Amino acid sequence: MRFPVVLFDLDGTLIDSGPIILASMRHASVTVLGAEPDEEVVRSAIGGPGLVAQMRELAPDRVDELVAAYRAHNEPLHDELEAFDGVLELLPRLREQGRRLGIVTAKRRVTVALAFSRFPVLEELTDVLVGAEDTERHKPDPDPLLHALDLLGARPQDAAYVGDSPFDVRAARAAGVFAVAVGWGGIHPDERLLREEPDALVHSPEELFDVL
Repeated sequence: MRFPVVLFDLDGTLIDSGPIILASMRHASVTVLGAEPDEEVVRSAIGGPGLVAQMRELAPDRVDELVAAYRAHNEPLHDELEAFDGVLELLPRLREQGRRLGIVTAKRRVTVALAFSRFPVLEELTDVLVGAEDTERHKPDPDPLLHALDLLGARPQDAAYVGDSPFDVRAARAAGVFAVAVGWGGIHPDERLLREEPDALVHSPEELFDVL
């Protein structure tokens, strides 16, 4: 097969978490700063180096307060999470083909565990997980992807990374893996993804089988 290793982003790729991220960013900004955030600015940063970096952009002198407010609002909302149509069915089919699967995300492991609790199949089919604590540098730096490959004993040319953000595409290209952008995340428009020159752009989980 072309890519025996397939790595996935989590937010906006496997789980439809965009709405709760936006809601929690708004809650944190209104609660701590007393002002609505610029939604386009917030959207453009989702999927990047992580929550602390996003909050630093909102108010560099109040990062800790913003992060605490965000997490207090966001974590309970994981009980309402939904997976994207077809995604949970996609993963077992990839595994049946003999592929190894992984998740590389900017989420902390404790927050990933909330998603795993909601969708146990994600944990069952994940051979490797790289979260925010596992590397010093984060997407769009390639280190999280390279760390996942190292844990699997895999080569970049044998792997694809599937994600919904420009940061995912940039990290994949920097790591030397096949970059697959997905258009179903609801946060980043196709034109922004295409500016990063992914190797493929797909709009349904079924299309992944045509490119992997």
